[in-house]
Order: sequence, then C-alpha cells, then structure tokens
Amino acid sequence: MIDFSHVYKTYPGPVQALSNVNLKIQKGEFIFLTGPSGSGKTTLFKVLSAYLKPSSGRIIVSGYDLNKIKEFEVPYFRRKIGVVYQDFKLLKDRSVFENIALPLEIRGDKTSYVQARTSDILEQVGLYFKKNQLPQQLSGGEQQRVAIARALVHQPGILIADEPTGNLDPDLSEEIMDLLDKVNAQGTTVFCATHDHELVKRRAKKVLTIQSGVIMEKVNA
Repeated sequence: MIDFSHVYKTYPGPVQALSNVNLKIQKGEFIFLTGPSGSGKTTLFKVLSAYLKPSSGRIIVSGYDLNKIKEFEVPYFRRKIGVVYQDFKLLKDRSVFENIALPLEIRGDKTSYVQARTSDILEQVGLYFKKNQLPQQLSGGEQQRVAIARALVHQPGILIADEPTGNLDPDLSEEIMDLLDKVNAQGTTVFCATHDHELVKRRAKKVLTIQSGVIMEKVNA
C-alpha cells in the first residue's frame, strides 16, 4: 500500500531532509514514526501525500506512482488518504458538521449522502450532539476528534496523523489514540508521527525512528 524505495528529498542549501528512505507499509498496519523535531517526519508525510515530490527514488501509494503523478490526478489520489494535524486546521467560521462535511462537498457528493455520512462519522467519534457548535466552543480533544472525523469522512484507506496529540494532555492523548486504534481495527492503515515516547511504549505497534532524514531502526513493539 505504501512503498518507498531509495527516496531522497533535498531542499536548497542544500539540506538533506530525507536520505535513502526504504519503507513498506501493508494495508491495515498501524505504524508509529518517531524522531526529534527537524528529523524529517513532516517531509516524509508531505512526499507521502503528494504535497512535495522526492528529489530521487520511487514512491508508490495505493497504486499511484508519486514520481509520475499528473497534476489532475492529485485530487483523486488524495481521496485515498486522510490527514490529521497537530493544530487541527478547522475552519473557525463553520460548524462542526460543516467542517466534517467539507471533503464530501468538494468531491461533489449528493446532499443526501453528505448529510448521512457526516452524521454517521459524528456518531462514531461521539460528537453528534455538538454538530452545530463552532470549533472554538470545543475542548482540544474534541477539536482533534472533529479533525479525525473530517479526515475519515471520505473513507480513505490510509490515515496520516502528524503529531495528533502534540497539543493535548496525557488523558486526552490516550483518548485520541484509542480512537485511532478503533479506526485501524476497522481496516484503515494508520501512519502516526509522534515525539511522545511514553505513549508509544504503551501501545504494541510497529515503530520506525527517523534521524536526520534516515530511518534509523525498525522495531516491532
């Protein structure tokens, strides 16, 4: 499902953000990616989601060759993935329901499906009763659940979570990880970056560590 082969990414300077990354993630896996700030985690996710092209090497994700992907194909490719960020990236002038429904509206789905699917995912994350509230009326944990619901509403095969618990206290972090476990149990591949080593230790998942753009170790917890 995700296959990196000898991938490099160099920024002007030059700065070697990724160096000879070889990585295979199978459908339905849950993978943690750990490493210090500036180690290459975000760059790895950006090339994985086609926001950046690699300088060299080959990346195959859900059947798409990201080295050769055409601009018009990118929106279709991104329907295969969902992305969750540390800072939520919710639209402050739209309700919880409207934030979650947005990917389906952009895709051009029928109103009846948008209403039904958004209501269903709100129930799954336990926030249906807050569907009409604005993001700033929610707690941090609730906002992150909305962000996860928005990333999943179009039923992607892969969920990328970039430090999803970085702004949350330990109890809320566990709550969010429980939700990601539930998502994974339903068949979604989860690739989650975190710097919280204690959180990783409490979960029996495969762990990759990145340092200066190099995948340093692969540990099956």
